[in-house]
Amino acid sequence: MVLRITWGRATLRPMHDAHVGQRISAAADELIEQILRAAASWAAEAPGTLTPAIRAVCVRLAEMVADQRHFLQPLPEPQQSERRAMLSLVAERLRTGPAARELKPHLDALAERELRATGSWSLVASALAEWQQTAIDYLASHAAALDDAERPDEYWADDVVAGVIASVKGLIGADDLYTRIESQYAGGGRPKRKD
Repeated sequence: MVLRITWGRATLRPMHDAHVGQRISAAADELIEQILRAAASWAAEAPGTLTPAIRAVCVRLAEMVADQRHFLQPLPEPQQSERRAMLSLVAERLRTGPAARELKPHLDALAERELRATGSWSLVASALAEWQQTAIDYLASHAAALDDAERPDEYWADDVVAGVIASVKGLIGADDLYTRIESQYAGGGRPKRKD
């Protein structure tokens, strides 16, 4: 709190901590770097021509997960507000940042294939399944364009999409285990044992 004096009267106003904004921005940048490293690791064993398509799938999924902030269990304040702000930044930077500009043709092609059901994907199980199938079909179509010698096996796209989903949800904290742990400890510690 800061005490502000204005000609004859004093008022208390909350002081905005500039370091909080910097910390949130740095956390968003770090999470984006982790997401891009995850994408690179999933692309490492595929032919190099498939790397941009894999990165686009990873970026698009990460944007969708970050944009579904309500899917995560609420935290006590101020952690909840900070996480919401950080995930908003992650989603926005994934939509408009350097990776999005670099991968624009692939992200546009993915967007054309999506059924736009992803806005409710955390609430409607079939929406996530539809997006997964869209991503699998997208990667498989790129793999099909390769020579037989370079082409990955027929289940390659399924494995990559499943791995990308697990990686991104784990990084953002939307995987089932993380959600259970977060809800257990968000209230201030381990629940009391019933004897």
